[in-house]
Amino acid sequence: MSGHSKWATIKRSKGVADAKRGQLFTKLGHEIVVAAREGGGDPEANYRLRLVLEKAKQANMPKENIERAIKRGTGELKGEAELAEVLYEGYGPNGTAVLVSTLSDNRNRTVSEVRRAFSRHGGNLGSDGCVAWMFERKGYISIDPGDNDPEEIMLLAIDAGADDVEVGDGIVEVYTKPTELKAVQEALSAAKYEISSASLSWMPQTRITLGEKETFQTMKLLEALEELEDVQEVFSNIDITDELVAKYEAEAA
Repeated sequence: MSGHSKWATIKRSKGVADAKRGQLFTKLGHEIVVAAREGGGDPEANYRLRLVLEKAKQANMPKENIERAIKRGTGELKGEAELAEVLYEGYGPNGTAVLVSTLSDNRNRTVSEVRRAFSRHGGNLGSDGCVAWMFERKGYISIDPGDNDPEEIMLLAIDAGADDVEVGDGIVEVYTKPTELKAVQEALSAAKYEISSASLSWMPQTRITLGEKETFQTMKLLEALEELEDVQEVFSNIDITDELVAKYEAEAA
């Protein structure tokens, strides 16, 4: 499953610019609304809300924004359009599979923007089910091992119920069944390991490798999709090497 953290690194580097434009807070606010709507406003009793609030805290989202989003989700704030979750599927310019997770109060606007991004970067929006079968729903946890032994983190995660663990340069990635994400995260937190992120993700069952030019074309599409305000996350089955990530970021700087 290698490659998830590499794309996550690019997304983190983009996060500062997103926050300046207010996009990041808007996206987090939408996530909070839906999580509170589905499971209530108490993060202790609502695990999905707790995951989103942790992301909001890491992004330094203002407290009043968080509280307003929770109230909107629980129905205490009225008069705003309902947010709907929609998963779009498509193909990158070189045949890569792409899933686009969105939250929107205007589905027509969202699908139009997503389709336009695909078209501008040589891809195309597909029909429901065209690529989703290539992915599976997984819990994902990334950990900064610091001075800790990555092998010990791996063993603890597996004992707690993880399906797979990958140890990379300065990162430990843990994959779980969706139902096991909470237990594994809590076990790692109890052991005082630094969790960088925890979420439910769509993981490709197999990945494809492209040449440098084709990889960069696909990465530009993924970035364009992520920059859309209604898009929460983008997933692809492209495999990205460390060398290409470094070169892509250097050219974009």
